[in-house]
Amino acid sequence: TGYFEHFVPKEAIAPAAGNVTVKKTGTGIAWGGLHWQYWEDIDKISAHTQNPLRLKKEIFKQTQDKKGPVLTPVKGPLAVGDLLKVRIQLNVDRDMEFVHLKDHRGSGTEPVNVLSHYKYQDRLHYYESTRDAATHFFIDYLPAGTYVFEYPLRVVHRGVYPSGMAHIECMYAPEFNSHSASISLEVE
Repeated sequence: TGYFEHFVPKEAIAPAAGNVTVKKTGTGIAWGGLHWQYWEDIDKISAHTQNPLRLKKEIFKQTQDKKGPVLTPVKGPLAVGDLLKVRIQLNVDRDMEFVHLKDHRGSGTEPVNVLSHYKYQDRLHYYESTRDAATHFFIDYLPAGTYVFEYPLRVVHRGVYPSGMAHIECMYAPEFNSHSASISLEVE
């Protein structure tokens, strides 16, 4: 019994390393888990879609006209001071409990909503918490369906940087997890 850990140097990693077999030789009940962890540039990460939880992250530039706010997808360079709207679409194919959604922010943006609070929308109760590097959404009960989470950001620095990815995980069943792709932002 115990915890076993095995490190593989990057030179030895090949596609065949993805085929892993775990064999129990003794009698009785055993529980186990296999976690594969590696480092990758965040802008090279694609969305994970092979799970009951699926996330899609979009960023829009918000402007104002006579009829009210107008959202346009971010394409091309932004300017310091631009107001952005982050939209995360969550699709879940079964009911879940105690789910944590964490959306990483780009280093050149700052949140507009800085106060944490409970929210109710689209038949869903959740707690939204704004932190230094990410916005968190804590959901006690998540019924099957499609949900949209939105929050505003302000562009504060020039440069090119990834916006970060959104990550979701069922807290008591961590095998149910997923993440979105990251979006690159350019600010002149």
